[in-house]
Amino acid sequence: MNKQSKEAVVAEFAEKLAEVKAAFLADYRGLNVEQANDLRRKLRAAGVEYRVVKNTLLRLAAKETPAACLDEYLNGPTAIAFATDDPVAPAKALVDFAKDNKVFELKAGMLDGKLLSIDDIKALSDLPSREQMLATILSSMNAPATNLVGVMAAVPRSLVQVLAAIKDQKEAA
Repeated sequence: MNKQSKEAVVAEFAEKLAEVKAAFLADYRGLNVEQANDLRRKLRAAGVEYRVVKNTLLRLAAKETPAACLDEYLNGPTAIAFATDDPVAPAKALVDFAKDNKVFELKAGMLDGKLLSIDDIKALSDLPSREQMLATILSSMNAPATNLVGVMAAVPRSLVQVLAAIKDQKEAA
C-alpha cells in the first residue's frame, strides 16, 4: 500500500467516523472465510458496514473524531463495524455472532462519542430495535385517544340499550 492509498483510506475512515452514530471493534482472528462472509451478510442486512483495517490507519483517522476513545483497543487484528442509524441492530448481530463463534470476540464500541465496554454492547443488544421502540411509544400515545373514543361511544350505546329495554317492557305490558 503506497502513501497515497494510505492517505485515502485514512480520509475515508475519518469521514465515516465523524458521521457514524456507533462503531464496534472486534478481533476476527480464527474466523474462516465462510464465517467472515456470514458475518458480513448479517451486518449488511442490518445496514452496517464491516471492514478489516490496519490499526495505525484507524488510529490516525480517529484522532479528530468522537471515535478517538477507541484508541487503546486498537491492537491485534481489528475489524470495525460502522452503524449510521440504529446502533442496536449491529450490536445484536455482533453479540449473536460472537455467541455462535467462540473465536470471534468483541473488543469495544463507541456510541455518540462514549466508549462502550463489552458488557455495555451486550446490554445495548438486549434493547428492542428502533422500530419496536417507536411502535411502543406510538401505541402508548394512541391509547388515551382510543380509550376516550370508547368512553364517548359507550354513552349513546347505553342510551340505546335503555330505550330498547323500555320498549320491550311496554310491548310486554
